[in-house]
Amino acid sequence: MSNGFAGFKADYEKIFVEEWSHYLGAILLVMIIMAMMVNGTVWGVFGGVRYWGDRINGLLGLTPLLEIQVPEEGLLTHRMSLMNIMLLLGAFTAALMSRQFQINRPPKLEFLWAALGGTLMGTGASFAGGCTTGGFFNPVVHSSPTGWVMAGGLLIGAVIGLKLLLWTLEHISWGMEAPPTLNAPAGLVKNYPLLGFLIILGIVVWAYNWYHSDDRVWASRAVIVVLGFAIGFVMHRSRLCFARAFREPFMTAEGDMTKAIILALAIAIPMAAFLFQRKMIDPFAGIPAAFWIGSLIGGVIFGIGMVFAGGCASGSLWRMGEGHLKLWVAMFFFAWMGSTVSAILKMSGLTRSNPDSDADFEITAVGYQAYWPDMLGGWAPTLLIAGALLLLWYALVRYNESTEKFTVV
Repeated sequence: MSNGFAGFKADYEKIFVEEWSHYLGAILLVMIIMAMMVNGTVWGVFGGVRYWGDRINGLLGLTPLLEIQVPEEGLLTHRMSLMNIMLLLGAFTAALMSRQFQINRPPKLEFLWAALGGTLMGTGASFAGGCTTGGFFNPVVHSSPTGWVMAGGLLIGAVIGLKLLLWTLEHISWGMEAPPTLNAPAGLVKNYPLLGFLIILGIVVWAYNWYHSDDRVWASRAVIVVLGFAIGFVMHRSRLCFARAFREPFMTAEGDMTKAIILALAIAIPMAAFLFQRKMIDPFAGIPAAFWIGSLIGGVIFGIGMVFAGGCASGSLWRMGEGHLKLWVAMFFFAWMGSTVSAILKMSGLTRSNPDSDADFEITAVGYQAYWPDMLGGWAPTLLIAGALLLLWYALVRYNESTEKFTVV
């Protein structure tokens, strides 16, 4: 009997405690995203973050000045806000079940970097029309050059950010002493897995009740409850992070995270193309009107910000669920500045849609919704170019792993 229980314990450790492969996480993430698309929705992060920022500006009384109209939907019915909350909750649950949840207090200086990083991420995402999810990953999956331009900006921003961060480490000594670790009582930590299982049970009941609700909004959000939770759980277990994919090759020459993201794109692009061809979802739903000026400028600014913040948008959310206070500060400023800068850009006319345009896609002063099948005349050249770019990216990462030619630290 004891051997039988030992086997179950080993299975639990392998599934819920041991870190999953980045590549497994990338594949599972794509499957979840495809399930969202089949259900008529697109994974996004910045839309929900900006909504939180709108709420913050509302509490500060700044919405009339910034001409912000806060949606009437609540935190749990606004589609992208709900996605983000469920991602955070999924990561929190995974951290509990692996007994990795712990309140992590960084040195004082790190809080300043969090505020700076969050401010820059909010500014960059406002220009690009999205973060690493909505400005880079989704557009690439949706066969738009917009995402590739932002990827270039993120690479430039990561290099600049690393050089600036390195300079601060060499010239600033204030606030670098780490505070004492806050350890939870051993008895509480022992019961973390039980609490995690109870949360999962609660999610199942929550999604079931919403799905069978007479309210159409709640019923449509039931799928997001489950899939958003799954994204957070998978990202925590596999440590998936877009910021690392752009930062690590320049920092340590390590390329596993980058190759995992390349794998995710290699799987997702043709699968999404199939859905677009079958008209199961509108491809423009995942393409911001930012090609190419907004994507490039936004990518550079966001890239610098994510280095100082210590994570991108989705990466910050799952690390928040793990207990990192720095990322909570970064997310506050990301949301607040994302709302504020988005409003200022719209008031200035830079990101406001051109009302005189007869095009079927959105056009702004910083770009438009670029879609390769329309630009190139079909899917064959679209998929060939996407494949070539992925192969080039992979080759550069592998070359750098062997030579460390691109490292800046």
